[in-house]
Amino acid sequence: MLWGLLLAVAVAGGQGTPAPKPITVSAAVSLTDALTAVAAAYARTGGGVRFNFGASNVLARQIVNGAPVDLFVSADEAQMDVVAAAGLLTEGTRIDLLRNQLAVAVPSDRPRLFKSIRDLTDPAFRRIATGDPAAVPVGVYAQRYLEKEGLWALLQPRIIPAGSARAALAAVEAGAADAAIVYRTDLRVSLRATVAWVVPVESGPRILYPAAIVRSTTADVEAQRFLDFLRGAAAARIFERFGFASARP
Repeated sequence: MLWGLLLAVAVAGGQGTPAPKPITVSAAVSLTDALTAVAAAYARTGGGVRFNFGASNVLARQIVNGAPVDLFVSADEAQMDVVAAAGLLTEGTRIDLLRNQLAVAVPSDRPRLFKSIRDLTDPAFRRIATGDPAAVPVGVYAQRYLEKEGLWALLQPRIIPAGSARAALAAVEAGAADAAIVYRTDLRVSLRATVAWVVPVESGPRILYPAAIVRSTTADVEAQRFLDFLRGAAAARIFERFGFASARP
């Protein structure tokens, strides 16, 4: 049984032709809006996709435990490595798909622009949400960046660990946190949080979204077809619209 947010995007076949069975894609929750739009475009080509969105560490654990998944898109390399170490990736299908950046979110009713990440040391930021640094990719990235900037020891007591980047953002939107370290793309779809700081690419952690076909798939042709679509020009335009950058050179 799959846990998390399940969303199906499919299209019926031509007259008298049954629609192909949708493939199941487990994908990082930060990709929810972008992948839903990509799948709608893919559906017009005759393919169907059923999504299981969640934190990448949870999705990797599901796959290792036998969840019926055709394709996995992770928010970091480490969680894809977990699945690879279990021998559960189809050889030769793993690709680097997208890149992202970290950003600091603050409530929209208390907007603020940072001069640097050190502005988070202001006593006004008593509660700072991010993914759980012990497991959730965005939290791992956040800790790595704050350590690089010499701020982790100071800010760690204020960190509120969340189950995903979207959960951390929701804490700011609900007033349960004064700020959150999330993905820049998350803030593009938020109505009650705004950007205070975007971590520059050159000084921030390398945030990479790999994708691969899961070895246990019973729909390897359709899974490869969707993976190819994700790398194509139509999907690239959609990902760009949602703030993601291509991982290709």
